[in-house]
Amino acid sequence: MPTALLADDEEHLSAHLQARLNQLWPDLQIVALARNGVEALAELNRHQPDYAFLDIRMPGLTGLQVAQAAKLTRVIFVTAFDEYALAAFDASAVDYLLKPVSDSRLLQCISRLQASNQPQQSAPDLGTVFEQLAQPNATLTWLTVGLADTTRLVHIDEVLYFQATDKYTEVVTAHERHLIRTPLKQLLPQLDASRFAQIHRSTLVCLAAISRIERDLLGRHLVHLKDRPETLSLSRSYAGQFRQM
Repeated sequence: MPTALLADDEEHLSAHLQARLNQLWPDLQIVALARNGVEALAELNRHQPDYAFLDIRMPGLTGLQVAQAAKLTRVIFVTAFDEYALAAFDASAVDYLLKPVSDSRLLQCISRLQASNQPQQSAPDLGTVFEQLAQPNATLTWLTVGLADTTRLVHIDEVLYFQATDKYTEVVTAHERHLIRTPLKQLLPQLDASRFAQIHRSTLVCLAAISRIERDLLGRHLVHLKDRPETLSLSRSYAGQFRQM
């Protein structure tokens, strides 16, 4: 049975995360709840759990400092602050969850943890990520997103669609929107053609995210998504690919 440590200085948030994990991952055994970084380190050394869900800003020691001691434990950061994403992955974190964590995002994290048997297989190497973005023929797995001094990593599995704006490309997930500088024409060859398709000169969509395609009274094709309320325009020049499916 897999085991986990939860560490958060806000006890009600730790209790809420425990309740959600009990519901969504009943096989996971929570072996300890820590209220600060010092307690987290002590419980980590005591139990050597398979997973540690750590807040980053905690009294005593930060979650990043605790993670340095987690040699055999896979670390998942759960924080309200997105500015620590790069430091988190430098610490070999396997995921980075932003509070408040939705059930769908937590399920995604659980699925990744269950799918991988070795810690190093889940954590992306940042050097590889940046090299991958620089190579137009590489298939993207991670995207670096953000603005100014804030940078985050978004897994390609989270992306529902890309949409070009005046100067940027918008990356849209089920719950968030991000901006990147990479233009669509450079993104398209880096995406898995069996998963992403261009539906408009300004839009690339994940095929699995499409709920249905409808034609309105004016004859325009509109793409409805499973996890977002907005519709996307399907231009005539790209409509043919869907008739063949």
